[in-house]
Amino acid sequence: MKELTPLPCTPPFVLGIVNVRGRILPVLDLKKFFDLPEQGLPDLHRLILIRGNDLELGLLADVIVGLRSIPADSLQPSLPTLTGIRGDYLKGVTAERLVILDLARILADPKILVHDEVEA
Repeated sequence: MKELTPLPCTPPFVLGIVNVRGRILPVLDLKKFFDLPEQGLPDLHRLILIRGNDLELGLLADVIVGLRSIPADSLQPSLPTLTGIRGDYLKGVTAERLVILDLARILADPKILVHDEVEA
């Protein structure tokens, strides 16, 4: 990601928009969406491009380790300590203690769509 353009009238988890191979995509920071503590300035060079529910956007990533398929039937139930928004979007946990988010549920959240306009 080379240039991020901030957008007015958006919630704090919407970092702005970026041009990715000729497509203008919004960029979201899930740490801010889940109200997680931030650790210094984020490295704005790692995006995970996602598509679903007629939306296409980029998610800011701290680290991208790799890609792998995880069978849904191998997931363990959600952590009992996660409540509220953190638990609402959790699909499950792997045997290696990897937390799996429910992306379809996140993309269906009405907070993702911003309809505010800037007053002139």
